[in-house]
Amino acid sequence: MENDGINADPLELEKFSQLAHRWWDPNSEFKPLHEINPLRMDYIEQFSGLKGKTILDVGCGGGILSEGMAVRGANVTGIDLSDKALKVAKLHLLESGQQVDYRKITVESLATEQPHHFDIVTCMEMLEHVPDPHSVVQACAQLAKPGGWVFFSTINRNPKSYLFAIIGAEYILQLLPRGTHEYAKFIKPSELARMARAANLTGEKIIGMTYNPITQVYALEPDSSVNYIMAYRA
Repeated sequence: MENDGINADPLELEKFSQLAHRWWDPNSEFKPLHEINPLRMDYIEQFSGLKGKTILDVGCGGGILSEGMAVRGANVTGIDLSDKALKVAKLHLLESGQQVDYRKITVESLATEQPHHFDIVTCMEMLEHVPDPHSVVQACAQLAKPGGWVFFSTINRNPKSYLFAIIGAEYILQLLPRGTHEYAKFIKPSELARMARAANLTGEKIIGMTYNPITQVYALEPDSSVNYIMAYRA
């Protein structure tokens, strides 16, 4: 449901706010984010180097990706609507000595404020948590400079993704807290592609992100049946 016109689900915000203090614990519920972070950054760097780039991280949470990109020399702005997560992100900067501009603002509002401002826009593991993902995609496209890059990562919607991302990850392997994801909110690549085309994004590239429960290793592979990343040019 809409929350006073803001494209966010209050229950989703509260869910992640309750875990905010554990964001930077690499053995906590956020362990998967810590482990996939280098993969995500390496993938972005295949298309556009991070050093010296102006980057927006949409739905930055506690700042794992934002700060990682800052370590690689990027000028990063991270936005989120969770006060607790943003507080954790800012506090961690005091420990790491990195620089990230964290703001509590919707992506739609920032798109009105700073259109065509960023070299790179990332929106990772967020689209499946908002009431209107199309609005987020549209705003991300508007925020990127002409010719800039926009990256989305989310979860496919099919029986395999239900088995792996919910039953496997949340209940059997306990990689994530139960209730982290709702199957109905998962997004097929074809659906995300339509949203991107409607936002005038081009040059689509897709890569899958897999997890091997035996070796406990994440990898970027052509298999996009569960987790995937899509890259676009603005």
